[in-house]
Amino acid sequence: MLLASAVVVWEWLNEHGRWRPYSPAVSHHIEAVARAGPRAGGSVVLGQADSRLAPYIIDLQSMHQFRQDTGTIRPVRRSYYDPSSAPGKGVVWEWENDSGTWTPYDMDVGITIQRAYEKQHPWVDLSAIGFCYVIDFATMGQINRQTQRKRRVRRRLDMVYPLVSGTLPKSQSWPASPGAAAAPPVPTCTCPQCLLVMSVKATVSATGSGTTTLQPRKAPALPPATPKSPAPAPGAKAPNGVAVVRGSLKPLAAQGGRRQAASTPSLSSASNTGSPPGAGSGKAARPGLGTLNRSHLQRLAIAQSRVLIASGVPTVPVKNLTGSSPVNPALAGEDEVAEGARITGILMSAAGLPVCLTRPPKLVLHPPPVSKSEIQSIPGISHTCRKTTKKQAKKGKTPEEVLKKYLQKVRHPPDEDCTICMERLSAPSGYKGPQPAVKPDLVGKLVKCNHVFHLHCLVAMYNNGNKDGSLQCPTCKTIYGVKTGTQPPGKMEYHIIPHALPGHSDCKTIRIIYNIPPGVQGPEHPNPGKSFTARGFPRHCYLPDSEKGRKVLRLLLVAWDRRLIFAIGTSSTTGESDTVIWNEIHHKTEFGSNLTGHGYPDINYLDNVLAELAAQGITEESLAQEKD
Repeated sequence: MLLASAVVVWEWLNEHGRWRPYSPAVSHHIEAVARAGPRAGGSVVLGQADSRLAPYIIDLQSMHQFRQDTGTIRPVRRSYYDPSSAPGKGVVWEWENDSGTWTPYDMDVGITIQRAYEKQHPWVDLSAIGFCYVIDFATMGQINRQTQRKRRVRRRLDMVYPLVSGTLPKSQSWPASPGAAAAPPVPTCTCPQCLLVMSVKATVSATGSGTTTLQPRKAPALPPATPKSPAPAPGAKAPNGVAVVRGSLKPLAAQGGRRQAASTPSLSSASNTGSPPGAGSGKAARPGLGTLNRSHLQRLAIAQSRVLIASGVPTVPVKNLTGSSPVNPALAGEDEVAEGARITGILMSAAGLPVCLTRPPKLVLHPPPVSKSEIQSIPGISHTCRKTTKKQAKKGKTPEEVLKKYLQKVRHPPDEDCTICMERLSAPSGYKGPQPAVKPDLVGKLVKCNHVFHLHCLVAMYNNGNKDGSLQCPTCKTIYGVKTGTQPPGKMEYHIIPHALPGHSDCKTIRIIYNIPPGVQGPEHPNPGKSFTARGFPRHCYLPDSEKGRKVLRLLLVAWDRRLIFAIGTSSTTGESDTVIWNEIHHKTEFGSNLTGHGYPDINYLDNVLAELAAQGITEESLAQEKD
């Protein structure tokens, strides 16, 4: 335990392994529920604090964020920061993205920037914390040290993150430590949503040591179960075909993967479920959510949505994979038992009850074992393996000679900024690095896209790149010449296996295996002469063995030959620097599931990866170029 004062920032883990902060308002909302302890239900509906987060619910028992419309589950954490740091002062640092909107920096990055700003430093280099950027406070710009591209940054004031004092727990656990600062009692709300929440909570709590299977209207009630009757297993069907789900499961502990024991209610008789919360003596047994059959669960889901809509709380439409019923596509099961259990989870989440996240869909990274005799070569594609070695950059031409092929000189520059140095085109280049042998006031226009830059800036950008004879417009990303990358040497294997991917049951699967060993960085890498690591190899990736899947594979082979699949840099997952990382061409690494977003089914994946390959200059025309 720590005795201190701190601000609390709630954060979620994105797909790149970065902890992203919730806004101050959302963090206040989460913290209020966390401090209230189990009496608040243990679930946080984020839409109550920010309507844009309507699909999201946090389960404090397992410290996970759950998205109702996709079923995506992400870890969350409760972090403590110095009250004198940026979050303690309500300072938020943001950068302007390509769409013109503002994105907040990670909390540790924002704190680093604010510290340098307060010390009145002219700039701050973020390479010490794993990012190749410099923040220039004079121009309020972010400069990429490799490409020299500049983005705007801004500093704005928001509300201060929640402050705690006294005894602070070391881990992000829930309920909050008894020694932590006490929170004021949560007032009772009478809005329709909260009435629904309290009603469902009362229904569950009133079951006591028993649960009830609710029958359709006018149907005879089930006889009470006797102590001699064997209790049904979780998810098993009762003799009458009604899906029965345990009213309480074992939630995953917030830290260390520990499991907490929870009681499993037994069966008891039914009673009227239409009473308002608090009505009656409280002794009458009520049916629990976990005992409702499929039709009742779906009717309750629809009724709940109507209540939320009537109260002005945003809701998310849910459908099954065929669009025929209100079952979430990411949670839809193949039978009524699984479906009923998952709908129960959604209802409990929206009602503010603890969500059981101990039974998510199983992660399936690899296919069933495949013998060598079952592996087949891919028709129309020669060989089953391709190696790449370190290619030398083209020599014999200066940067000025290379750029001359792609540029036209502009005698009368337009009245706009150079997007590389952010200075006016009518003024000299603002590039401050090593000076190229080009006059700083010369301006050129790229012949394909017609974007205009200082020649000085373009030469500097080329010198900071791969120097392979190609150029990419920093504004629209149009590629001039043949773009190559800095992928280290390795091997790419590809073949067909006799198993189908989810969503592609009509064909077999193409398996790609990448293998890159660790080594020493070359002159084209971030730190020449320094060793680099290669984590997670061999990496297995999957494509459907369809016409479009084979097209993607052929283009991936071109990308491999051009050294564009991988690069050496800082891992967004682990934060490790000087390691082999993916290079903006997404691959599917889950064979039989899609829990991380890197699996199937994904109806848009093949089109998306074709677009990513095109952004690297790899299209069907590239196949003809490779043959030439």
